[in-house]
Amino acid sequence: MPIYKAPLEDVNFLLNDVFQIDRYDNLPGFSDASADVREAVLGEAAKLSEEVLQPLNRTGDLEGCTRHDDGSVTTPKGFKAAFKQVTEGGWLGLSAPTEFGGQGLPVTLSQAVTEFQCSANMAFSMYGGLTMGATAALIVHGKPEQKAMFVPKMVAGEWTGTMNLTEPQCGTDLGLLRTKAAKQSDGSYKITGTKIFISAGEHDFTDNIIHLVLARIEGAPAGIKGVSLFVVPKILVNADGSLGARNGVSCGSIEHKMGIHGNSTCVMNYDGATGWLIGEENTGMQGMFVMMNEARLGVAVQGLAQSEVAYQNAAAYARDRLQGRALTGAQAPDKPADPIIVHPDVRRTLLTIRAFNEAARAMVIWTALKSDVAHRSSDPKDRQEADDHMGLMTPVLKGFLTEIGFANAVQAQQMYGGHGYIAEQGMEQFVRDARIAMIYEGANGIQALDLVGRKLPRD
Repeated sequence: MPIYKAPLEDVNFLLNDVFQIDRYDNLPGFSDASADVREAVLGEAAKLSEEVLQPLNRTGDLEGCTRHDDGSVTTPKGFKAAFKQVTEGGWLGLSAPTEFGGQGLPVTLSQAVTEFQCSANMAFSMYGGLTMGATAALIVHGKPEQKAMFVPKMVAGEWTGTMNLTEPQCGTDLGLLRTKAAKQSDGSYKITGTKIFISAGEHDFTDNIIHLVLARIEGAPAGIKGVSLFVVPKILVNADGSLGARNGVSCGSIEHKMGIHGNSTCVMNYDGATGWLIGEENTGMQGMFVMMNEARLGVAVQGLAQSEVAYQNAAAYARDRLQGRALTGAQAPDKPADPIIVHPDVRRTLLTIRAFNEAARAMVIWTALKSDVAHRSSDPKDRQEADDHMGLMTPVLKGFLTEIGFANAVQAQQMYGGHGYIAEQGMEQFVRDARIAMIYEGANGIQALDLVGRKLPRD
């Protein structure tokens, strides 16, 4: 069975020695994240990932999610209880603003926690990750009443969130979307259309799911300039915050996927569902980009996370597996053969993966620090420089970390020989799960277009 141990020593080294995070104590939230607090938070995150989430990774992959005739979805055994532990521990609100019930700690810290959870159970981690992304979009672009109604419940994990972009005829080119929004006399909209590939679109974790949906208001300009963003709850919310009637949104089916089977990737049908405009008409991409940039850094972390857990298992196997003798002479003469870690190609492979993991982790934490500066600094110049860094590095990290992360999962599988191809070892799941990170949140070729066509020429 696969193993996982959170790389606490590496993370603490980066935070304390490389980036000297205490230098940022002038930023809101950083003074609350003292060395002892960081150690406690990361230690508990490691414990949760290793002891609760990791044991559910293989069983969740085998069991998958089940859609029932009424459109409801059951997640794999143990997932719902694990999510309750996540919410009770306040993990979803680790970096959320305190005014919405979050702890206000640095995003830098929560990104390290995200890596632990993704390595332990990538499919499970997506439920919380999407919720945090939807929450960020509402905080930045939502109206005051929308923030008050939805954000505290999402930060607490009582409700979860999704992002609804893709349709059968449009993925990256969202100007082609057909989902319609018809304005009503009370200021709400009726949303009608079909969305596909919606991660965590339906599940049994919470009573309500808050969907952020891109749609085109009737009479809007053609193309991307006519796209608006709406908040569409699964269950309508009464004025007093209690849950009301079921909205006109349902899960039509669950996608049959190569990997991340524990996450319910849904076809979502909107049949005159009631939604409310986020921001202004025809500016939907501004709000969605908040989610997408959050998600793209999160997907970069997924590439690192699968590389890390695959490496850990391959290195452990290489120390135990006896095959052949070292060319320089027997290294374990008391045994019938040497462990394969004595062979140069095995060592080269493992050290190459490890070198990537350590460098990639540093890049993620460096960029997360810039995110904190961009959102928390009182100096406009510092904020702008940090925001420029984020804009430049987000497509780089998303493209590079997922590409090499997948390749590393394949190389780690190779260390097992034929046993790596057998499901019980768990290596083939790491390969399958890592593959999606190169595709969603903008396929890696799109990230290259974004980098070269938009980011490099800017300023």
